Amino acid sequence: MKRVALFPGSFDPITNGHVDVIRAGLALADEVLVAIGQNPTKSPMLSVEQRRTLIEGLAEELGGAGRVRATAFSGLLVDFARDHGASILLRGLRDASDFAYEMQMAGMNATMAPELETVFIPARPANRHVTATLVRQIASMGGDVSPFVPETVRDALATIN
Repeated sequence: MKRVALFPGSFDPITNGHVDVIRAGLALADEVLVAIGQNPTKSPMLSVEQRRTLIEGLAEELGGAGRVRATAFSGLLVDFARDHGASILLRGLRDASDFAYEMQMAGMNATMAPELETVFIPARPANRHVTATLVRQIASMGGDVSPFVPETVRDALATIN
């Protein structure tokens, strides 16, 4: 049976930390499904299609071509996971505040979908401080985001300003 790992987030933009989680997911599962959440209360910098294209392009660089898919989702994550045959939920952890929040979410998800196993991926030290929110702020002010995102993402953000 194919093992599918689900990695949800906004990925606006995808950061080096996100790439690390995808890389770990490729080591744990046959397929990594990157679920691009849509939040109607937020105004994204990149469209869902731009994010999907960037994620799938990065998958090729990771040697995961054909094993990484990116798609938009809304609604309950556990329902999306069931609909796509996911048995692993990947979550990145940068610090203690991430851990506290993610533990609550893991508990709730486990109650609603006991078949879905949450796996925490700790951030490498070089990426512990990186957030997509801060990257968006830096990019919107014309700053250099190259230490925080892959080159293709840096280039995509440069075309927005």
